[in-house]
Amino acid sequence: MKKLFLLIFSLLLVFACSKPSGEEQPSTPSLSFKKYAGEDEVKIMSFNVRTKTSSDEGVKHWDSRKEACVALIKDHKPTLIGFQEAQYTSQWLYLKEQLADNYEGYGVSRQDGKESGTGETMGILYDKSVIEKIDGGTFWLSETPDKPSKGWDAGYHRTATWGIFKHIPTGEMIYYINTHLDNSGKEAQVGGMRLISQRFEEYRDTHDLFLTGDLNIYAANPALDAINGYMWNTRTYAPSALSDNFATYNGYTGSSNSIIDHIYCSKGMKVVEYHTIKERYNGIKYVSDHYPIYAIVKLK
Repeated sequence: MKKLFLLIFSLLLVFACSKPSGEEQPSTPSLSFKKYAGEDEVKIMSFNVRTKTSSDEGVKHWDSRKEACVALIKDHKPTLIGFQEAQYTSQWLYLKEQLADNYEGYGVSRQDGKESGTGETMGILYDKSVIEKIDGGTFWLSETPDKPSKGWDAGYHRTATWGIFKHIPTGEMIYYINTHLDNSGKEAQVGGMRLISQRFEEYRDTHDLFLTGDLNIYAANPALDAINGYMWNTRTYAPSALSDNFATYNGYTGSSNSIIDHIYCSKGMKVVEYHTIKERYNGIKYVSDHYPIYAIVKLK
């Protein structure tokens, strides 16, 4: 009887100790993941934050999710982050302000090219302790890329934010584009990727190239043929034990199988790891209707 009592007591103790207490802490990837970039590496993140809209209620609303988004970024410490769908005034400026201790950034409204308003912004933030911005700006995915415009059969104005950066610890030069392809216009998807490829062209031999974005297409889509000759998808080229095949669009339900957010790097670069961030932050299961993704890549 005494042995039985001790066994039951031990099991109850283990159960009690295993229960979470207090505020839920962010989960981290498996211990086999590095999670953070080394001195000669960069950690690139792509994050569609879901634009602020009155149709999203409760935990879906931006006001319910915004602190969790900031907590996620502070926990993961990416070197460069490309955002999609961030409304300029209500979301983009908030993210910049909350992360200003470690990050600087830029971007404009896709609607009119201004630093104001409610237009969505494909903003870039960079860790100012290891990244120096040399140049940067925005172009439109259209036949007239230097002015606010819709291209081809696109349903919306679509932009790409670009930057030339110096990685301070190594001196390596980086050319980075962050974008959001149209969700329905097939010609716009092809045309947009061709335009992005043209912008990469002059830097292919001198800079490490990176592309992030909600591309609204799968990796096998022919629109990506424009860059497949000299760039590769980090999800595919990370070691299999340090990558995943999770959907990136979750629709706030987790039932989707859509892998439409991508991170590309120059062909030949070593992809250390890739991760779809599904962990909770501040008790929020879905920080957006897309999961953020990141890749750690060794610079050339």
